[in-house]
Amino acid sequence: MSTPARVTVTPQAADKIRALAARHGPLVLHQSGGCCDGSSPMCLLADELPPGPGDRLLGEVAGTPFYIDADQDRRWGEPEFLIDIQPGAATSFSLEGTDDVHFVIRAPGATENRPEGATS
Repeated sequence: MSTPARVTVTPQAADKIRALAARHGPLVLHQSGGCCDGSSPMCLLADELPPGPGDRLLGEVAGTPFYIDADQDRRWGEPEFLIDIQPGAATSFSLEGTDDVHFVIRAPGATENRPEGATS
């Protein structure tokens, strides 16, 4: 029996992920642990950030895998993640920043508060 995905995405963030994939090709999302852009999810080309031996796949959103470092995941209590988008470029190398927006985590662990339409 497979484990349910622990990551969901708002419709607006899903649209941005699909647009970035159409423009750049295969992508990967990785939950940052404080480096570069705080604890924001980073969106990079799949070839630029292949999963390492310590990375844990939490699910897939808009056709893109979402990873977190397994040790970090344990320290954070293995939360659920809801990816959303906000205006303003990120301070990291995440691809969406060139469109003057950035991905954010809205409500880790708060699945009962998911915005209507949030999907995995």
